[in-house]
Amino acid sequence: MEEKLIQRLESAVIRLESLSSGFHPQQLGRGGGDGGVDVKLDPSITAFDDMMNQYLGRVSSVAEKIGGKVLDVTKSLQEAFSVQRELLIKVKQTQKPDLAGLAEFLKPLNEVIMKANSLSEGKRSDYFNHLKAGADSLAALAWIAYWGKDCGMSMPIAHVEESWQMAEFYNNKILVEYKTKDPNHVEWAKALKELYLPGLRDYVKSFYPLGPVWSSSSTTTTPPTSAPPKAPLRHTPGPVLPPPPPASLFSSESSSTSSSRPPKGMAAVFQEISSGKPVTSGLRKITDDMKTKNRSDKTGVVNVSGKETRTSSPVFSKAGPPKLELQMGRKWAVENQIARKDLVIDDCDAKQSVYVFGCKDSVLQIQGKVNNITVDKCTKMGIVFTDVLAACEIVNCNGIEVQCQGSAPTISVDNTAGCQLYLSKAFLETSITTAKSSEINVLVPGAGADDDWREHSLPQQFVHVFKDGQFITSPVSHTGG
Repeated sequence: MEEKLIQRLESAVIRLESLSSGFHPQQLGRGGGDGGVDVKLDPSITAFDDMMNQYLGRVSSVAEKIGGKVLDVTKSLQEAFSVQRELLIKVKQTQKPDLAGLAEFLKPLNEVIMKANSLSEGKRSDYFNHLKAGADSLAALAWIAYWGKDCGMSMPIAHVEESWQMAEFYNNKILVEYKTKDPNHVEWAKALKELYLPGLRDYVKSFYPLGPVWSSSSTTTTPPTSAPPKAPLRHTPGPVLPPPPPASLFSSESSSTSSSRPPKGMAAVFQEISSGKPVTSGLRKITDDMKTKNRSDKTGVVNVSGKETRTSSPVFSKAGPPKLELQMGRKWAVENQIARKDLVIDDCDAKQSVYVFGCKDSVLQIQGKVNNITVDKCTKMGIVFTDVLAACEIVNCNGIEVQCQGSAPTISVDNTAGCQLYLSKAFLETSITTAKSSEINVLVPGAGADDDWREHSLPQQFVHVFKDGQFITSPVSHTGG
């Protein structure tokens, strides 16, 4: 504890010394529109360094104890955060680019993320959850690509939180698997979460809640909030007088000007009442033929021609706009789709993964071989895929139907109510793992081409009996009377 405190004090002294000698006359004119100030001493860059030292340093120290592939994916995290730091410095020295320029600007970050995703491809290792959690979490760094409301992304703070939700599924598996095995793995998983929540999220919230702030040298890219205050006009109007108080409803106007005018509003009504004349003298007389009971055109049919018609409007999820896009060249994101039966992903390969989140009453077809499929928080969703190399994972869903037309080594169902799995005849040896789920039915094709599908329900109730020094678990069998 004392060593860490001494290191922090030494780093603070070094930073203060650099601040005291960081500005020199020869720096004028350097840095474009930054007025000659070294952007590396900018508060936002300094805060980013502090965040890396505090949170990423903890992840790295634990990874060194574990070693192996956990250390490899941690090094990818370090490289990605270092690249983002360089991009933040360039943002302060560069004018806001167009879409093509933005893609070129983000190319270094994209390459690092693709490199991290490649660690989890191929044969599934013992540290698959570590690799997936680390690689998927890097999508949070894409907040720097936020362009505006029409860019198809969530706001930077929301993007960081949503990206971590994708990685948290695998991070929780690490916590459960190593809870009683190795505390270092548990510490690594906890440190990884704190790196993003609250680490990166709070940093973005403090400095870039509306996205990156580019160099202000171009007037077209200057945000409205950073514009200098306008100078006062030369001919300023005099002080605005308050409006006169409203006259009372029952008060009579005493001024000579107002007395010449006829009374208006409620004053006219009360004047007419107090005049002594019959109040109903000015009303229109209703004759017998004008009464509804005596009308000849009376009918009980409602005329629908004059009824206002409503045009159907597209349905959007409260969680956010619908998405169906390929992110960073590696992950297909299908989010917030409602009542869409024609969702298709046909341009995919074995290095890409598919993440389906927050969809309802929709059908998605995946035409091709992918590495991994994850269905999260979906309701009444149908998934049809051909082949998956690693696993198809279903978590936090309700009323899901999944059909495998090719091969799938593993299908995982976690915290799901109502799930129907259709297996292909050529790959019936699929391993199915369930946890905290109910109403899971597996349908397999019959022996013949014309035979019906056979439905098998997976047990959700178990009996645990202590026998011969250990517990023996067996599914509950129900017998009819």
